[in-house]
Amino acid sequence: MANAKKLNQNKNGEEAVRPVALPVGEESDLRARVSPVVVRRLPRYHRYLGELLREGIYRISSAELSKMMEVNASQIRQDLNCFGGFGQQGYGYNVKFLYGKIGEVLGTEDGYRAVIVGAGNLGRALAASHMFERRGIERIAMFDVDPAVVGRTVSDLPVLDVSELESFCAREKPEIAVLTVPKEAAQDVAARLAKAGVRGIWNFANMELKLDGYPDVYVLNVHLGDSLMVLSYGIRSRMK
Repeated sequence: MANAKKLNQNKNGEEAVRPVALPVGEESDLRARVSPVVVRRLPRYHRYLGELLREGIYRISSAELSKMMEVNASQIRQDLNCFGGFGQQGYGYNVKFLYGKIGEVLGTEDGYRAVIVGAGNLGRALAASHMFERRGIERIAMFDVDPAVVGRTVSDLPVLDVSELESFCAREKPEIAVLTVPKEAAQDVAARLAKAGVRGIWNFANMELKLDGYPDVYVLNVHLGDSLMVLSYGIRSRMK
């Protein structure tokens, strides 16, 4: 990085290098150049880098990040190389810049908006969470079929009748839908959301959604029970 400009020392006494911006034309395909395997690790990097910023740490080496995250330093360097030469051996990384670049890949600055379909216990818990706004996603409404819930407000979100789903999406154009409906209704609701223009579905309905007719819609199926079984295995394996 011959053109890089050195910054001040960090709290560990190391100098860091100001990353060089990507050439014009490369910013737009940054996401395409990051492999899906690396993308699955990026939220964790983003979370730890955010913690460093809140602690006032603006430079960090791969070795320090490795110790903090309990990840091999060579793996970290390999993953972050996807973003170009944003670090230099012996100098480290600019935490703020790298945090921003990872956020760019993950879409935290894209201004996505989300609806939650299903105002039961799980839907209400997710609606009350601050994780959406902290990741740049605005919650705008909830939907349900229960007349006792429709018309009310949950965590500052209006609960609308699910019959209004298509008209609402046509008007407000949310990119994300969080699906917390019963398993039996999930496939039909997902198809309606995809047809209405939603670009991504976070599915908590405990089933694998199939939207073959909508290749541009990204579906992330979440099975909370799977994590619980992994935890159960972990406990059992340590008791032997």
